[in-house]
Amino acid sequence: MSTLIHDVHIAQSQALPEPRLLRQELPASEIEAAFIAASRTAIRSILRGDDDRLLVIVGPCSVHEPASALEYAARLREASSRLADELLIVMRVYFEKPRTRMGWKGLIYDPDLDGRGDIGEGLRQARHILLECARLGVPAASEILDLVTPQYYAELLSWGAIGARTVESPLHRQMASALSAPVGFKNAIQGGVGAAIDAIHVAAQAHRFPTISLEGRATVITTTGNPDGHLVLRGGNEGPNYDAASVERAALALQAAGLPMRLVIDCSHGNSSKDAARQPIVAADIAQQLASGSSTICGVMIESHLVEGRQDIINGRAGLRYGQSVTDACIGWDSTVAVLQDLARAVQAGRSA
Repeated sequence: MSTLIHDVHIAQSQALPEPRLLRQELPASEIEAAFIAASRTAIRSILRGDDDRLLVIVGPCSVHEPASALEYAARLREASSRLADELLIVMRVYFEKPRTRMGWKGLIYDPDLDGRGDIGEGLRQARHILLECARLGVPAASEILDLVTPQYYAELLSWGAIGARTVESPLHRQMASALSAPVGFKNAIQGGVGAAIDAIHVAAQAHRFPTISLEGRATVITTTGNPDGHLVLRGGNEGPNYDAASVERAALALQAAGLPMRLVIDCSHGNSSKDAARQPIVAADIAQQLASGSSTICGVMIESHLVEGRQDIINGRAGLRYGQSVTDACIGWDSTVAVLQDLARAVQAGRSA
């Protein structure tokens, strides 16, 4: 009898569909692919200062209801068309949630919100939502958390994020070097920007590392590096960092590192002290900086849903309020529209400052 030394803590193994097969089942048409490519180009132009509009990444903390997510996308499309001269609006479509301890991990991991964890179905739903956003003409953004799942949907993203918990991870930095969309790197949990600046440099370089192919096989890829990495200020344990003094310090740190003095500010998380009601206050401060002619701030992030606040998952989907977050609290739709209009006016004012 041999001694068991492998899979000691594995209770079950279940095959996922090949990424290629899911792409074939839910393909992007040429029209949708062209829209995503054009959205990425527009975002790059803003990041590089060639377009003076403001990049606004706004939407639910996490997507848990395909129906409410697509209703939100439809409303966002209408708002985007009215404000397109000042704002390039991209929808937050977050499928994976990093957890400090435990909790619901996102639509990909648990699409039924019941703990069964049908990841194959979660990937299918995630891809469907992103395709519908592209068909609506709404660019999509998401945090890239897992190292395997991007093969199933990342080509449908116009913008990606590496979060505060993973910004120091060498694996996430090299993965970002392979992503086709611009990538924002958030400052680390404690609030310093050094790790994010290092990550921008690392992701811009070529890497060679193992991953899975579209056929689901282990493979080694060589990347060319992602030239569109940028800093996202999200506050931290040391306090918020959206104010003008913090923005100036971050800009000088970017300059010292040989990077463009351009950054995105997250109105939520540490900058709002995890109080959704403070997000409009943060946005108002940012708007004032923009109206004064700030050339450093090129984008903002806002956590928003159809209904303000949040709710707990108690019995799967049963009893949940439609259009309300099940992770971090969000501002509601009416408040969202007001914030977007204020930011648009600030961009207009900043053009003549």
